[in-house]
Amino acid sequence: MKKLIKNILFFSLIIFYFLKIEKVQSIIPYYYYPTEKNLQKESLSLGKNAYQLLYFGQNRDSLNLAKLAVRINKTDEKLWLILSETQVANKQYKNALNSLNKAQKINSNISEIYFAKSNIYLQISQQKNAKDALETGLKIEPKNHKAIFQLGNIFLMEKNYIKAIKLFNQSVKIKPDFWQAINNKALAYFEKNNIELSIKFFEKAISIQDNAEPILGLASCLRVKDIDIAIELAKKALSKDPNYVDYDYRKKQLWGEQLQASTEILLQNEKLKKDVILAKSKINASS
Repeated sequence: MKKLIKNILFFSLIIFYFLKIEKVQSIIPYYYYPTEKNLQKESLSLGKNAYQLLYFGQNRDSLNLAKLAVRINKTDEKLWLILSETQVANKQYKNALNSLNKAQKINSNISEIYFAKSNIYLQISQQKNAKDALETGLKIEPKNHKAIFQLGNIFLMEKNYIKAIKLFNQSVKIKPDFWQAINNKALAYFEKNNIELSIKFFEKAISIQDNAEPILGLASCLRVKDIDIAIELAKKALSKDPNYVDYDYRKKQLWGEQLQASTEILLQNEKLKKDVILAKSKINASS
């Protein structure tokens, strides 16, 4: 009897032991280890979301999300490009250039990297670097009309009007309705004292896009030739975009010294006094 009791206890302990092990195993948590493919997919999704936030003006949130995307996947140049855009939006220009350098190390044959670099260099007033970056990008994508236009703008800033006009012509040849390049041809011709060609290209730009810039540019061209038409055009331009009343704003749009001088004389006309005051008040109200 005593032996029987011992056997029962022995088997009871064995059964309890196995039951206990099974119970412990049943509460061990299960961990999901994502594959490299899933991580890449997730990082691209975060990158797209960061880009959307940037589009809606949520610059800080966009930057944080882009940083997270790059932490997950550091081998995708597209994510570094997105990160650089969010850094530019947050005025972190040095960091943005570093991000573009990392993208370039991954894939140096992407024109967008060099075009993005050129924009940053222009922001920090490094025209030589901006020009070099554009020229490198154009070797990869020679038919990019916007990049050709931007290179023309750099030559316009350098007062190399012949070279600037040549590049604007190339840009328009690729995209005939690119009114910005046509407008900037007019800017260049005015500084070369070719007022007739300046008038021609301002008018052509207006025929494509009824924009304040070529309208006011044309008004300045016609200031001596026909002051009444010039005044009406100036009124129209200022009502469309009051920013053009401001000398510094026009300078940022690459207006040269001669066109600026002509425009300042025009805007001092007594018949434009109310329009100038109103334009300035609109600028002050929005700032």
